[in-house]
Amino acid sequence: MPPAAPDPAQPEPAPPALAGKPARVALLDLSTLETDHLSLLYFDPAQTYLTPYVARSFENAFRFHTRMFNWKPWDRTTVLLKDFSDYGNAGARASPNNAILFDVAPLSQNLETFSPGERFFTLSNHELTHVAMMDVWNEHDAGWRRFLHGKPQPVQEHPESILYNYLATPRVNTPRWWLEGSAVFMETWMAGGLGRGQGAYDEMVFRAKVRDNAKLYSPLGLESEGTAVDFQVGVNAYLYGTRFFSYLALTYSPDKVIEWFKRGEGSAGYYSTAFKKIFGKRLDDVWSDWTVWERTFQQANLDKLAKYPLTPVQHLGSHGLGSVSRTFYDAKTNSLIGAFRYPGVIGFVGALSLDTGKIRRLGEIKGMMLYRVTSLAFDEVTRKIYYTEDNYALRDIVELDVDTGKRRMLQRNARIGDFVVDKTDHALWGLRHQNGFVTLVRIPAPHTGFNQIHTFDYGTTPFDLDISNDGKLLSASVGEINGEQSVRVWKTEDLLAGNGPVDVAKLSLPPSTPEGFVFSADGTQLWGSAYYTGVSNVFRFDIASQKYDAMSNAATGFFRPIPMPDGSLIVTEYTGEGLWPSLIVPKATDDLGTVTFLGAEVARTRPEVKGWGVGSPARVKLDELITKRGKYFPDKEMKLAVAYPIIEGYQGNVAFGYYLNFEDPMQFHTLKATVSVSPFQHLSALERLHVDVEYRSYDWRVRYWHNDADFYDLFGPVERSRKGDAIIVGYKKAKIYDPPRQLDVFGTAAAYFGLRQLPSAQNVPTSFRNLLSTEIGARYTDTYKSLGAVDHEKGIGWHVIAGGDYAKSDFYPHIEGGFDGGIALPIKNASAWIYTSAGVAGGKSASPLGSYYFGSFRNNYVDNREVKRYREVESFPGFDIDEIDARKFGKAIVELNLPPLRFAEVGTPSLYLSSARTALFAGILATERADGRSPSYQSVGGQVDFNFTVALRLPMTLSFGAAAGFRNGHYRQTELLASLKIL
Repeated sequence: MPPAAPDPAQPEPAPPALAGKPARVALLDLSTLETDHLSLLYFDPAQTYLTPYVARSFENAFRFHTRMFNWKPWDRTTVLLKDFSDYGNAGARASPNNAILFDVAPLSQNLETFSPGERFFTLSNHELTHVAMMDVWNEHDAGWRRFLHGKPQPVQEHPESILYNYLATPRVNTPRWWLEGSAVFMETWMAGGLGRGQGAYDEMVFRAKVRDNAKLYSPLGLESEGTAVDFQVGVNAYLYGTRFFSYLALTYSPDKVIEWFKRGEGSAGYYSTAFKKIFGKRLDDVWSDWTVWERTFQQANLDKLAKYPLTPVQHLGSHGLGSVSRTFYDAKTNSLIGAFRYPGVIGFVGALSLDTGKIRRLGEIKGMMLYRVTSLAFDEVTRKIYYTEDNYALRDIVELDVDTGKRRMLQRNARIGDFVVDKTDHALWGLRHQNGFVTLVRIPAPHTGFNQIHTFDYGTTPFDLDISNDGKLLSASVGEINGEQSVRVWKTEDLLAGNGPVDVAKLSLPPSTPEGFVFSADGTQLWGSAYYTGVSNVFRFDIASQKYDAMSNAATGFFRPIPMPDGSLIVTEYTGEGLWPSLIVPKATDDLGTVTFLGAEVARTRPEVKGWGVGSPARVKLDELITKRGKYFPDKEMKLAVAYPIIEGYQGNVAFGYYLNFEDPMQFHTLKATVSVSPFQHLSALERLHVDVEYRSYDWRVRYWHNDADFYDLFGPVERSRKGDAIIVGYKKAKIYDPPRQLDVFGTAAAYFGLRQLPSAQNVPTSFRNLLSTEIGARYTDTYKSLGAVDHEKGIGWHVIAGGDYAKSDFYPHIEGGFDGGIALPIKNASAWIYTSAGVAGGKSASPLGSYYFGSFRNNYVDNREVKRYREVESFPGFDIDEIDARKFGKAIVELNLPPLRFAEVGTPSLYLSSARTALFAGILATERADGRSPSYQSVGGQVDFNFTVALRLPMTLSFGAAAGFRNGHYRQTELLASLKIL
């Protein structure tokens, strides 16, 4: 498992929250609150107000999990609060230590994909389920943890750690559906039944799959294909896992489910083996039973809904569009303005023609969300679209001209969304998220600044703003800390006068969340949707009388209605292909079908789950539990995390040794040490010893090695091991960190002693033994890919590196730079790229330090570096390693990436093939050598990468390639490639 498995509140797969070691966090001033079970890290004073409630929520959930799972934590859990995202998110891990990360921002309630309860209560219950179920142990696991001095996480440098990770924490090695489904299942019943285990969205997803005859994945197909090509990607792990656990509780019993979660003495470590021992059947067979049952269950729901006349639906466009933002009708072009995100296409703002069904793309979106894509508003008078980018970070505001496509950045990191346009003055109203609070803001034209109107109390979360055509009324869906959800109407006059939001009207449809409500043209009504009967239907709300009517009877669900001049409604219908813009004719009705929830059936037939509620965290007497308050100093918190035996390679020899890792709980500071010995080879006693020590702190690293050895040297031909000693100091800092846009500046200074080969060129012997080397540079990347892609599909990158070497009283300067660029092709998930570079080296031409060296794919048979190394500067397939030398060079590689082939049922959950991608490339290298000659070199080849997964979630890539090398247009040789990339 990665160091942190993200649990997005707006459930979008995201980079592991703790895996990246958020070093920028560590540069700031963190405070800590500690109990015997918890170390809570937070930013004082901005987040101090949250700490009592977060700590109580943790302790409340902790008591439940220790009792329910017979869990005795191996170590204290560290919790980090941060505010680097505008929407709530969380992540958890149990190796190398127990840790949880919380974003303090509000959770998205879009489509009711998340529980409407208090967010830290829900997230604590969910995330601590992860920690408990991954950390649970018996004496067998404890023996390995003692031997390994901790709970190793898989690391590339030492692949043995993959095995050690399983031995110490076998329940970390489970499918994502198992982890996420179990956490959602527990979160629901810990909250007394309020949660996604009884969620209307989850029911709708499977009801739509049955109605539209969509595929229900097997456990293997879910992991290999379902979380990659479906528009919901990783969220499918939550959906399928939750349904399966609920089915098990219904069919077998909740007690058996809990027994599967535990790690009692004599229990099987591997999750599916444990399943068979407990349930008496193979997991795949019971999963198949569930899918058959699910189709029958949902067909019965569809039949119940059809007892009343279903609202006829006219789909707009040729296919479902996956995730769809709020949309607007443009009368001028008779089109639907919105943002769309579906597999094979980078998400974009576009116009869906109601005449032809075709979509005109207006501009791509950076940092899209699942389901809502972006916050979007349209001013039909000025013909401007306003939308947000970096939706999972700090949101930017962008303006786009719908007619010309001209784009303008209005505000960076404004943290504002849920836009609406006041037609009377073209001002934007929006909602700003910061430090866990929501603030209503007004953005007057030309929209380069904003005014704060009102900050709501913590726990009050407005969303889905709308404004009447006359600008006098503002509406919003509002969630309260107690779980109450409603639509409220306020006067803008009161808000601008500083009187705060005084309700003019209020609509509640418990237990559902009314959302997407918009004003009618005359401002007397609101139209929106809610799962009031368990199915999302359209409702009309009369503001004066505060009465409402149901206006549709949907089989799956209708959302985001737009009243049309002719009385019809544009809605988005949920289908097996995601959200599909559609047209319906609304009709008031008192007769709506209802559905049976799987979660309700569990509660009815297995009433014991009703007793799992953990109650209010307010009952936790926190003051009695606090053992320490203070500051968090990472260097003082460092301790031995793991220590285990390893194997390495050195100059064709085998070395055996030990690896030790010291770090603080957040991995801001790390000290890694490897000591090994080559016992069987004809080496001097001094050369048999290998030492590698590295200390990392924030942006700095200091490393010392003696006769450097490396695991991957066991599987040449590329060798990284070197004789001698080295002291290396490195610095790297992100000057721009706006993923995927990033600019890193870096530098190194190194001293080498006793060398036999150049540090950067294994086949070039040195005429000296000692070397001083320095280098500084910058590297910029801004690349994108669509859903279903396995590689970047468009973007740019550049780098520039300058440095110098000093040996035998001579100095050898060099400078090198490059530019990369790519475009997405009309074929889904296909792209074309060019990678260019050029450089010049100085100093004495007779010295090996005065040249660059090229040649070969440069992949080892087993490797941990980039899969497509032919893109890198020193690589040039079709020639031997370091065969080509040049004082000056210019190089270009053009590449065609073909669409990947997807596999659904190849392998087993512990080892499966997910995709194969093919790339064709051709390159040219122009050189000027030290002897004055200027040969040119050409390379033509291809590479196929088979992406597969081991240990249920660890990525591997098996590559095969071939390239023909030419010198001055004459065939030189053909090089073959076979390489296995680890992690």
